[in-house]
Amino acid sequence: MKSIEIIAQELSELRSQLSKVFVGQEEVVSQLLITLLAGGHALLTGVPGLGKTHLVKSLSQLLGLSFRRIQFTPDLMPADILGGEVLEQDPETGRRTFRFQEGPLFTQVLLADEVNRTPPKTQSALLEAMGERQVTTAGQTRALPSPFLVLATQNPIELEGTYPLPEAQLDRFLLNIMMDYLPPAEEAKMVALTTQPELVALKPILDAEKILAMQSLCREVVAPEGVVEHAVRLCTSTRPGTPQCAPRFQEYVKWGAGSRASQALVMAGKARALLAGRGNVSREDIDALVLPVLRHRVIVNFRAQSEGVTVEQLLTELVREEQTAGEGPAPPNGRGGPRTPKRPGRSPHPQTAGEAPAPPKSKRPGRSPHPPTSNLIRGSTRRRFQRGPQIPWVKQEESFHLHQYGRREAVA
Repeated sequence: MKSIEIIAQELSELRSQLSKVFVGQEEVVSQLLITLLAGGHALLTGVPGLGKTHLVKSLSQLLGLSFRRIQFTPDLMPADILGGEVLEQDPETGRRTFRFQEGPLFTQVLLADEVNRTPPKTQSALLEAMGERQVTTAGQTRALPSPFLVLATQNPIELEGTYPLPEAQLDRFLLNIMMDYLPPAEEAKMVALTTQPELVALKPILDAEKILAMQSLCREVVAPEGVVEHAVRLCTSTRPGTPQCAPRFQEYVKWGAGSRASQALVMAGKARALLAGRGNVSREDIDALVLPVLRHRVIVNFRAQSEGVTVEQLLTELVREEQTAGEGPAPPNGRGGPRTPKRPGRSPHPQTAGEAPAPPKSKRPGRSPHPPTSNLIRGSTRRRFQRGPQIPWVKQEESFHLHQYGRREAVA
């Protein structure tokens, strides 16, 4: 418990130092720290000019980790990221040998700037690195430095000349963090801070050893069975074609979140609890992370796109329904106490006190309680249907009565 409190204090000091060079976006900073503690990767989505690159670079300085940036372009090749074999000649012996030249991927914090501007073959070069923390080139597997964190950015409004990330790579990101505009007061403070003569120099607060210890402790945070079931229920409710799927997702979703989403939701919940100085995960932690964990793992269909239904709206409704279901059924008429079971044979409508029950309506013998269909059935056409060999049309008339009124009526 003492170590949890120490970690919470160190992370609070880190956020305090970060606020000296980066104003606002408190929720974005919290989700970045959650990604770090959980040992995952994050996708930063926002319009240009919000400070995504500056935030990642400042955070890497405070963490005391090595930092590299890759500007993804349409002509970028996988070897430009991973590295490759280069031919070297010994100046003394003249002997030529191949040596592996590490690419910019061999770092601890990697900023993949505008990752959706490069072709899929270059984007897929990150899959093994993000999943297994290793790179395989020229038949050899090389481990990446630990800890390894990929923070990718993308622009959601500019789509010309871009290559949307495939679902397999989107699923590798623990969180999809949305950055929005700053409020006017915070933006004025940011402008005054970044236009002054001297900028604040950041000093490392953590190091690689401490971060690895935090990530190890994060896995030891207790996740109760009910919380895990709640996280799994949220993820299974997004999968159309399954019995557990919610009606709205069955109607508007093409593909739901997979099993990795359930793992990510619980692991991110542990990191959020550790960030708050708690040793156990709550349902509130899970509900607060549904949007960043699932928004890039749920794909809506054409009907949702045509009607303007977004993934965020569906996920928000799902969380609200789960919270309402967790509170239990509401008492009848707003009063407390258990529900009164219905007595068989009685009308579901209550009677006013002192009022005598209405007598049953008498039925006139020989007449049907249903109104006549129309003059077309009761008139000469009906008699014409019953002549001679056209007897089967009588059955058709009886079927018409059954379809319209719900009960069978024979023809006189």
